[in-house]
Amino acid sequence: MLKQLRKYICSENCIRKMFCAGCCIIFITCFSSDGSSVNSGPKDTGLTNDGPYIFLEEDILRIKWIENSQLKEEELTWSNFDDFKDKFSLLNNFNDLRYSFIASPKYRQSYSKEDSIAVITDIHGEYDIYLNLLKKNGIVDDNLNWKFGKGHLVILGDIFDRGDNVTEVLWHLYGLERQASKAGGKLHLLLGNHELMILGRATSYISGKYRNVENILGTYYCDLYSENSVLGSWLRTRPVIISINNILFVHAGLSTDVIRRDLKLEKINRIFSTQIIGKEPLLLKKGEEASFLFDEEGPVWYRGYFTDKGFCESQADSILTFFEKDHIVIGHTVTKEIMTFFGNKIIACDAGIMYRKPGEMLINNKGRFYRCTADGKRIPLN
Repeated sequence: MLKQLRKYICSENCIRKMFCAGCCIIFITCFSSDGSSVNSGPKDTGLTNDGPYIFLEEDILRIKWIENSQLKEEELTWSNFDDFKDKFSLLNNFNDLRYSFIASPKYRQSYSKEDSIAVITDIHGEYDIYLNLLKKNGIVDDNLNWKFGKGHLVILGDIFDRGDNVTEVLWHLYGLERQASKAGGKLHLLLGNHELMILGRATSYISGKYRNVENILGTYYCDLYSENSVLGSWLRTRPVIISINNILFVHAGLSTDVIRRDLKLEKINRIFSTQIIGKEPLLLKKGEEASFLFDEEGPVWYRGYFTDKGFCESQADSILTFFEKDHIVIGHTVTKEIMTFFGNKIIACDAGIMYRKPGEMLINNKGRFYRCTADGKRIPLN
């Protein structure tokens, strides 16, 4: 998979050069000979609305958004924040925005004695399906505020790409994380391969809407999530793997090669944070741990549970013994519904939200697993 991604990155470099040249042409054609602007907006694609994107520039917060295919931009301050908070239905407060730039990643992501855990994965910009699952299963109320008390909500990655409402999902999670913390709960957003691709400047899978956003903003899509953006800074502090109680959570899966390389949870998160996140895959040296972790046997690309006919329960047991856990919960590979391997030792949660299926949510309540459907029905996993 990394070889395939390297090809994508090479094509991305060409696209980036073409994009920059295109922006110059757009700039020239946007003005008549007397300097007045002319309408050069997208044609026959409908009106585009997107944002906000908030950046820290020379200690000043600036907010950019697109309204009816027009770029809007303002300085963001205490005095006007509430107006934007209402406009974009943000759940966070003004101070949260600056905190994103000073927060540090936490490599040791282990939690214990938690009664309620909910899991959703591979949202891929499908905001309405995501919200329906949260509301129907008691995670948020009708106003989209945290309702899960001291529970832990785990997002197994892949917010980005394919769908048209990535921005809305990210801002909702950003604010919900803060609400959960205040209620004594926790929201965990793990990075999937698509987050790492965007942060590593690969945009092969973004939707047509976001190509349009690039043209209107005159900005390469990846730069909307740069280190000086609120959401970009926040995403760079996210882990790849966590444990809660006796359960491991990771986007794609854990191969037996992880054991052979003696890669424990904390070390995996540290390597991703310091050597992979925000780096282009072309820069990862073959044979090193970082290259392995971002390859097809690593935790954000691995599909061996589904594709390796030789993968057996004893291999699953060896992985679980190595991490001293009883279950691995994953996304990444689409299945018709939440499914399990080897008596719940491995639980796969990607029920096709990316294809606009209703999706499902996994809930663990006091040690018992349930498939939770889009209408709120709970089905025990045997």
